Amino acid sequence: MDKRINDFLGGPNVELFYIYTPMDIDCLPFDQTGYFSDFICDYVAQKEEVKPFYNRYPNLANFEAQIKEKAESFPEKNREILYSSLQKQYEGFQLSEATQTHLKKLKEPITFTVVTGHQLNLFTGPLYFLYKIASTVNLTLELKKAYPKYNYVPIYWMATEDHDFEEINYFNFKGKKIQWNPGDGRTGAVGPFDSTGLEDVFETLSDQLGNSKDAQTLKDLFKKAYLEHSNLAKATRYLANELFGEYGLVIVDGDDVNLKSQLVPYAQKDIFEGLGHEEVSNTITQIQQLGSNYGIQVNPREINYFYLKNDIRARLVQQDGVFHVLDTDLKFTEEELRKEMVAHPERFSPNVIARPLYQEIILPNLCYVGGGGEIAYWLQLRSMFDGMQVPFPILLLRNSALVITQKQSEKLQKMNLKVADLFLKRSSFINKKIREISNIDIDFSPQKKLLEEQFQGLYELAEQTDKSFLGAVKAQEVKQKKGLDNLEKRLLKAQKRKLKDQVSRMSEIQNELFPNGSLQERTLNFSELYLELGEDLIPMLLKAFKPLDLKFSILKF
Repeated sequence: MDKRINDFLGGPNVELFYIYTPMDIDCLPFDQTGYFSDFICDYVAQKEEVKPFYNRYPNLANFEAQIKEKAESFPEKNREILYSSLQKQYEGFQLSEATQTHLKKLKEPITFTVVTGHQLNLFTGPLYFLYKIASTVNLTLELKKAYPKYNYVPIYWMATEDHDFEEINYFNFKGKKIQWNPGDGRTGAVGPFDSTGLEDVFETLSDQLGNSKDAQTLKDLFKKAYLEHSNLAKATRYLANELFGEYGLVIVDGDDVNLKSQLVPYAQKDIFEGLGHEEVSNTITQIQQLGSNYGIQVNPREINYFYLKNDIRARLVQQDGVFHVLDTDLKFTEEELRKEMVAHPERFSPNVIARPLYQEIILPNLCYVGGGGEIAYWLQLRSMFDGMQVPFPILLLRNSALVITQKQSEKLQKMNLKVADLFLKRSSFINKKIREISNIDIDFSPQKKLLEEQFQGLYELAEQTDKSFLGAVKAQEVKQKKGLDNLEKRLLKAQKRKLKDQVSRMSEIQNELFPNGSLQERTLNFSELYLELGEDLIPMLLKAFKPLDLKFSILKF
């Protein structure tokens, strides 16, 4: 076992992993990337207007109070239920020493969790799946150094109850979409889906990967995960456990009757009292009053639960005092529904509004680690947590990164391109670089400034003679400035044609690093980087990521 894991499990002397891959690490503020919303950037910047929507900001000093609050509110019986459920969920899986230790420590009152969650995307889906978990693992290590008398367990929450199959049934590999098509029109929660059709996906991936040692490792990983396990939930557990089990990751499936039994009193407040809808709606109103630049991520339903049974996961709705399962013939009176919730808690599935509450009820959790969209909807939920009398966790924006290979880095150097410029939108990026490399000056700013000075004299003359001429002077100034703008655009366009080879190469490298104009991490699958880095990939991420620094990472190797 790695020295850092030994230290983590046995004492406070936590050290960084040593890896052999040479790597340069740089960073960029989130608000300078152009890929994060105003709401998230203002949260990271601790703007006053955002403070009402969270409990404590993610810095080390604030975790002391968070630990105290969670310790006082989390029942010991919940730990026993959690441990027992996880033991059953892990039956048939080979666990690392670190994960076994963490499972046992979850029963202790001095143990707390840090959680991230993700859908069951095929073969992890986008690259940021790894970034989420690496950020979560690293935060537990930082907490152990800062508060060594407590234990910290990294948790991956599998979204097994989601029913949006089309969101998860594919991943991208070298610009191609590798898709799983079972062909049987399956519906309901995705966790129980069997592996029908995944043999074809395996063959497609195998053809694309090649025959290197690292390619064979990836083939074996896919095959063992998806072709040797009975459903998607088990396949994803195997995959995440293989990638991060060494670091003590514990994987939780919320689709569990014993865990769901703890949710019943809170689900009743949502379903029968409308507490979730009322509190979140009020918060949305407050956010909207701050301005249009703060978008709303999700809207609450009057009932924030689905009914889950066999291949059904359908919304619960109330009509004329009767509770219906939408698009089915199932219906309940209030009394019948209350009895159903007690007898079969596993049949009640929280939606995106209620799931965070469920997580915090069953886990001794301190912090949720998520992407920008996730943190934005968590910021809508604090008042609901207060109404339910459940501590609101610290919210941490996960690490994001742009990974640049040695070959790509060499291209950037030859073209004298700065990495920060690559974050610009395509037209802005090309225009800026053409102006820099052109042998003629395309920037007409000096001419525009001279024009303004000349018109200033005309304004003064008009003031002294006939003020009615001020409008005519202004119109003439606007016309001439517009003329200069048009000349500048035509000259720039001409230079682009003249330097079309450079434009092509710059566009190509930007598209390599920002596929389809999006962040690399939202498109690439980890397998592409694994072919470059092999088993050093995850240790490299763990070495690079500092979750509480709250900056965008640029990694060159």
